[in-house]
Amino acid sequence: MVNAMAQQSIAMMQQHEASMQRQAASIEQQQLVMQQMEAARVAAKDAHRQHMEALHFLKHHPTKFNGKTSPDVADQWLKDIERIFDAKMCPEESRLAFAVYMLIGEAEHWWINMKSIMEERQEPVTWEVFRRMFLSEYFPDNVKYAKEVEFLQLTQGSKYVVEYAEKFKHLSRFYTMPLDEEWRCRKFENGLHGDLRLMVAPLSIKDFAALVEKARVMEKMKVEVETQHSHQQRVEGPSGSRHRHEERRKPYTRPHSES
Repeated sequence: MVNAMAQQSIAMMQQHEASMQRQAASIEQQQLVMQQMEAARVAAKDAHRQHMEALHFLKHHPTKFNGKTSPDVADQWLKDIERIFDAKMCPEESRLAFAVYMLIGEAEHWWINMKSIMEERQEPVTWEVFRRMFLSEYFPDNVKYAKEVEFLQLTQGSKYVVEYAEKFKHLSRFYTMPLDEEWRCRKFENGLHGDLRLMVAPLSIKDFAALVEKARVMEKMKVEVETQHSHQQRVEGPSGSRHRHEERRKPYTRPHSES
């Protein structure tokens, strides 16, 4: 009797334990399903976010890059892409995907090869890595240094002030030393034509935009004066000058008195 009760008790305990295990397994299964659902929800949310980011990025009409360009164009392409990224506060993980999407032709093949090499070496493939490798390939250091030398030697030459200012601003990006506003003004001022420099220098302008505008106005006035003077010479001509010269040399004639 006692043995029978003991065995029954053991059987009940085993059943209870089995039931608890089934419940635990069921709970674990439910938790796994919930985790999978949450992961799917997060993935869908991320996919939607990336899709919206891509739409916002493309709304700015970024240009494609095929690699068959000058170093200046390559550098400007990267800067234009980064300007869009910064304006839209694009996250780092999306920047690489968007930039690579804009590569076509030779540039696309270049990146596929470089990415394959990095993955074989188990090196990280990030936006910063892409940016560094892109500049190394399409805007190497020797070109950058040549641009810096060109900036240091830049003068107005045969250019108008506006053209000189645009060239100055473009090349100043490649100057490796710190640039403060006053230094930029003096560098620009020293490169102006001598007559313009003489008119602008005494003003000691320390704002670059104001200096360019003042030089432009001075140049415009100078051109207008020279044009007016040239036009006046053409109208008068050599005969007009000779006529005035003869008038100056004509002796004085007294009027006849009436008798």
